[in-house]
Amino acid sequence: MLLKLSAWPEVEDYLKTSSGLIIPIGSTEQHGPTGLIGTDAICAEAIAKGVGEQVQAMVAPTINVGMALHHTAFPGTISLRPTTLINLIVDYLTCLSQTGFKRFFFINGHGGNIATLKGAFSETYYHLSHLRIPEADRVRCQVGNWFMCRSVYKKAKELYGDQEGSHATPSEVAVTQYIYPNSLKKAPLSPEVAKGYPIYGAEDFRRHYPDGRMGSNPALATPEDGQQLYDLAVKELSESYLEFLQSD
Repeated sequence: MLLKLSAWPEVEDYLKTSSGLIIPIGSTEQHGPTGLIGTDAICAEAIAKGVGEQVQAMVAPTINVGMALHHTAFPGTISLRPTTLINLIVDYLTCLSQTGFKRFFFINGHGGNIATLKGAFSETYYHLSHLRIPEADRVRCQVGNWFMCRSVYKKAKELYGDQEGSHATPSEVAVTQYIYPNSLKKAPLSPEVAKGYPIYGAEDFRRHYPDGRMGSNPALATPEDGQQLYDLAVKELSESYLEFLQSD
């Protein structure tokens, strides 16, 4: 059930049986010469929809732009500052909490969002505690990073070994190929790919990772791999969501 395709009475009826909401969040950033700029949001949205269908949960509109300041030296990247993303999430969750949602399960597609999300959750709990919202102390937030699911990580290592890398990975590119099979990109990739440098500012990032990849070989990706990884992520995150709903 998608929030954006629901009328408000349908949402009200849903809240009579569940206070859970799945929120996909990703990023709009470079993913190397062959990866789609929307990769992180595309993967998060598709997997969130799959989980929603599996567990009969409502799925919120995707937060497509995340914290990707270190990628902004590459054309097409759009980023929010951490403080901006925190404020956006606090505003989202405040509005949703006021109408009865209490359990917010973020399905995240971008590693750069993790620290900011955790900060946003703390800000949300603090903010809600000062508002007169019924059962504000029952609000809970959790992040499910699809690419860190144990089954997904294991399959990616099985398929790609040490060529999985940590950005513009064949696993995430494969999922986008499964979702958008007509949007495959081809470009010559150097067998030499940088890895191991810490992340600082955007210019420094591009200097150390000139084609945007971080130790990865996305040429290994296939739509068939993507379907396997998608199915594993949906299964594992569905289980995590149901456990989250039942937790205190």
